[in-house]
Amino acid sequence: MSPAPRTPAWPSLPLEEWSDTLATLHMWMQIVGKVRLVQSPWVNHSWHVTLYVTARGLTTGPIPHGDRPFEIDFDFVGHLLNVRCSDGSKAGSPLEPQTVATFYARLLEQMATLGLPVKIYPKPNEIADAIPFAEDDTHRAYDREYASRFWRVLVQADRVFAEFRARFIGKCSPVHVFWGGPDIAVTRFSGRTAPEHPGGIPNLPDWVTREAYSHEVSSCGFWAGGGAIPYPAFDSYAYPEPAGFAQAPVKPAAAFYSNDLREFILAYDAVRQSEDPDATLLDFL
Repeated sequence: MSPAPRTPAWPSLPLEEWSDTLATLHMWMQIVGKVRLVQSPWVNHSWHVTLYVTARGLTTGPIPHGDRPFEIDFDFVGHLLNVRCSDGSKAGSPLEPQTVATFYARLLEQMATLGLPVKIYPKPNEIADAIPFAEDDTHRAYDREYASRFWRVLVQADRVFAEFRARFIGKCSPVHVFWGGPDIAVTRFSGRTAPEHPGGIPNLPDWVTREAYSHEVSSCGFWAGGGAIPYPAFDSYAYPEPAGFAQAPVKPAAAFYSNDLREFILAYDAVRQSEDPDATLLDFL
């Protein structure tokens, strides 16, 4: 047998081709992330709510539930959502075109069947005009190819971010996926307290934002695009922003400072199409 053709490590991810799938997948990720949130002890800067990249998709990692921890995995190779418990019990369902309401009901039913009942805040965060999950029949798209491409980009970002993270010996976050964005990020801390954050993020309590930014940070990440940046991109920002930050020199030449977002931006395609994507991204970081 000849080996299967190798897929590109840094695939094309044009936002306009899969924006409906991204919107649906975002809501599914929020539901799964909220299960981890409600069952986990609070960790500073909301590190207890995130998802993590795996060799097949995304995972919550182990979630407490009495003496039976469990985990929930998005498998973007087999296109399945899997729930696995430490006692060997498991459940799953296909990732396929379905409404957010259907996904929500299926997951909670599976959890209850496994003896792992949970109750989450039933509405998305960080989304203007958020639709409660049980009522969301609007978002229903799922394109296997683009869901897989998105995950493969996260795999590469996770790998390079981990190398960048290893260069810093101070307090630093894990490389993790925040489902509010959704974005993958890694954040360094100076140890100094920061001015109170103004808050104002849609459908997110200001106290959560203020705790997240209680100390000075330098953060970088990747997201699939939207709003002022209608294409996938890497970003880097500081809070509070130091004087002269926007004028700081940055590599590579394609990177720029966005006055709208108050972040440095590097288009994903500039990394993907470069001769050495790893080196290009590390220059930016």
